[in-house]
Amino acid sequence: MPELDQELSFELIEQSLSSRGRIRILYLLAKSEMLNITTLAREAHLSFEVTRRHLSNLLRLGIVEEYKLGRIRVFRLNKRHPMTKKLLALFSLEK
Repeated sequence: MPELDQELSFELIEQSLSSRGRIRILYLLAKSEMLNITTLAREAHLSFEVTRRHLSNLLRLGIVEEYKLGRIRVFRLNKRHPMTKKLLALFSLEK
């Protein structure tokens, strides 16, 4: 994915980090390779439905990817997204 222009970058940051729930989810995904929605909800102290809505927004923005392992849906940060490196640096988890 190419670098983002400054205006689009600001908009993505604003939408990604506009709620505590999304920040918690992004932090948990940054710390882990992959997590399912139930684990994310439990560890972020959010309801399943709220977690699902936040993940939907993050998927739409392209920052999070979804994979299906049988019947289980797992989520991870999209390592090809230009914002991922910035998020990892923000959470002091740069790899």
